[in-house]
Parts: sequence; structure tokens; C-alpha cells
Amino acid sequence: MENAMWLDMTVEDADKVSQFYADVMGWRRQTVEMGDYVDFVMLKPDGSPAGGICHRRGPNTSLPAGWIPYFTVNELAPSLDAVVTRGGEQVGEIRAFGDAEYCLIKDPAGNHCALYASSKPVA
Repeated sequence: MENAMWLDMTVEDADKVSQFYADVMGWRRQTVEMGDYVDFVMLKPDGSPAGGICHRRGPNTSLPAGWIPYFTVNELAPSLDAVVTRGGEQVGEIRAFGDAEYCLIKDPAGNHCALYASSKPVA
């Protein structure tokens, strides 16, 4: 697997928690419209993304608490097969984001992360 390419956190009050990280880390909050509420992409002072802070609503209702690293893989299906074969667990369905797809997993020790594959192969 490659390095983490994204971090995401799902919490009850994304407004409060995103403001906490803005104040502590010096990050800027960029809103992401989610229908009747907004989630946040957190931007470093140089404008590069630091991660996402989302409300525990809609598609994020069942996500575990805490930061979730997203690791890039070349192809999602074979990686998910390896997760199950090696004693891990696929958590939920495969989701799409633009031309990419991702899925939450749990490793044999119970740690959560997500596998992310875009249509462009990982170098």
C-alpha cells in the first residue's frame, strides 16, 4: 500500500470540531454543501488540503469515530479480496467519488481505514 493520501473524521458536531482544528492548527475551513448541512475540507496555511471533517449524518452515519486514513491502491476489488482473505473486514459498500472508488475496512486488530483507487494507477 502507498502512503495515506487523505484523512477524514466524522463527528456529531463538525462545526465545533472543524473550528477547533482551525484554531489549533491554523487550518482554514472550506465548506462542502451536503444538502441541508455543510461538511468541511480543512486547508493548511499554504492552501493544500489537510483532510475532511464531516457530520455524522447521511452517508457518514455509521462511520467510526476518530481520524480515518485513506490509503491508495491500484485496484479496489483485489485489495478488498485480500482484506477478507487476510482476516480483515469490508465495512459497508463501495462508494464513488468522481472517477474514484473507496471502501472502509477493518484490519484483523480492529483498526479502521479506507482503501481508495482512482482510475489512474498508483505509481
